[in-house]
Amino acid sequence: MSPFDDTQRAGDFTADTRLLILVPMAVVVGVMGAGVAYVLVWLIGAITNLAYYHRLSSTMVSPAANTLGVLAVLIPVVGGLIVGLLARYGSEKIRGHGIPEAMEAILIGRSRMEARIAVLKPIASAISIGTGGPFGAEGPIIMTGGALGSLFAQVFHLTAAERKTLLVAGAAAGMSAIFSTPLAAILLAVELLLFEWKPRSLVPVAAAAIVAAVLRVPLLGPGPIFPVTPHGAQGWHALIDFLGVGIMAGLGSAALTLIVYAAEDAFKKLTFHYMWWPVIGGLVVGLGGLIEPRALGVGYDTIRDLLDGHLHTGMMTLLGVKAVTWSVALGSGTSGGVLAPLLIMGGALGAAEAHWVHALDPGLWATIGMAAMMGGTMRSPLTSVAFVLELTHDVALLPALLVACIAAHTVTVLLMKRSILTEKVARRGYHVMREYSVSPFARFRVEEVMARDVAPASGDAIVMTIAFDPAVVAFPDEVLEHALHTLARSRLACLPVVSRDDPAKRVGVLGWDAIASAYKMGLDDEYLRESSSIVQRLRLIRRRVPATESTE
Repeated sequence: MSPFDDTQRAGDFTADTRLLILVPMAVVVGVMGAGVAYVLVWLIGAITNLAYYHRLSSTMVSPAANTLGVLAVLIPVVGGLIVGLLARYGSEKIRGHGIPEAMEAILIGRSRMEARIAVLKPIASAISIGTGGPFGAEGPIIMTGGALGSLFAQVFHLTAAERKTLLVAGAAAGMSAIFSTPLAAILLAVELLLFEWKPRSLVPVAAAAIVAAVLRVPLLGPGPIFPVTPHGAQGWHALIDFLGVGIMAGLGSAALTLIVYAAEDAFKKLTFHYMWWPVIGGLVVGLGGLIEPRALGVGYDTIRDLLDGHLHTGMMTLLGVKAVTWSVALGSGTSGGVLAPLLIMGGALGAAEAHWVHALDPGLWATIGMAAMMGGTMRSPLTSVAFVLELTHDVALLPALLVACIAAHTVTVLLMKRSILTEKVARRGYHVMREYSVSPFARFRVEEVMARDVAPASGDAIVMTIAFDPAVVAFPDEVLEHALHTLARSRLACLPVVSRDDPAKRVGVLGWDAIASAYKMGLDDEYLRESSSIVQRLRLIRRRVPATESTE
């Protein structure tokens, strides 16, 4: 059944019974996403232990405690070389942090992804992170889960929109399983990947994220993964302080975006093959690790220490080294995610600000800084709020998180045209619109814009011929968007508008000029500035009052 059938013309949503088919498919994708998350975490732990501690173990450990000394510089270099080889002889699409590549597949690839991406992306990311790369696991798992969802969808006869739903379901499942954050995974899908707000996509994505969160418990353990001692409710004076944290994080987000793409531009100027670029990025990572070992690897232990308030000195060093190594390595085209590094850099910024203002609880400031840096850099404030709440279960911080994340988001939106995610897509020649709004064609009915009482003329013969065909007519009470779909499908210049009670009776004609006028009305609502109605009334009253009365 088409969403534009008569039975749907007055509905709030366009979902139909296809939703009942997509949900079970999404559950299967959710199971696969949880499995891939487990495999990726296992690989990262195994490679880290082997590279830095020369032992066979899959326990997640930090490279910071290694005793290799200067030789540790070579480990990220070797990791970069392996990733470069995988990119050249496997697939170039494994380069980068994953989310822009998922966006590109959705926007221009009709949600089709290759099978080798599902295999090579987690391997390349595990090697990159396990050899000290300052990345998170979420970007790779989002792309890998998305690839699995896309491949699963390609087995069946689905539309491109339905493939997109399962691709995003896989991405959300991977994030939910990695961090035990199903709500944040769903919001990430809405804010960054779906490019719509429809039950047709929301319900299956939610199903996949929930299933993955449930399966995480036996696979990786229950959440929250960074529990903290709950903070009390914050007063208005504290919210003002956290507004400042948000503004600073917004400025930091803009700076990080500029640094990442400056590094990428610098690498593109090199004359040798991109296969060797991650080697240079690995060298920078290794040298940075000598200065600040906590900047190496995925950094979950560092995030935990920041949230607990155990780190409050040397924060600017940690912030600076992490920012440089992450930006250069990411710009070199190696494989890794952005969330965990943003949490570390935002937490370090928040803890440093707490030190500057002599705040008593640096862990609280670090928590707010993490959310704000993520919200500003990724331009996903609601995802960031939910993400930190699910990571910590500190619900009392909700107002403070909202203030900081919205402030950071506002700063970056005003300062930069594109985010760190959409800039990469834009550099490939595609525009990403991140604003969602109701189409003006969904607000008006045909009778509001049609031409009425049109007498048939000789040039209107074609219209009269098809006037009684229910497939190519419009009705006065029909939503304009439905009629537009019929008009575009019929490839006619106009549609006859007939009475629903008497289809033989024509009451008007709907043409492309009427469609354009409806669109203009929508633009007028958005951009046309009207004078104040109060001022207009005062002027009218003043004109009606006689001059003699006004002088008495």
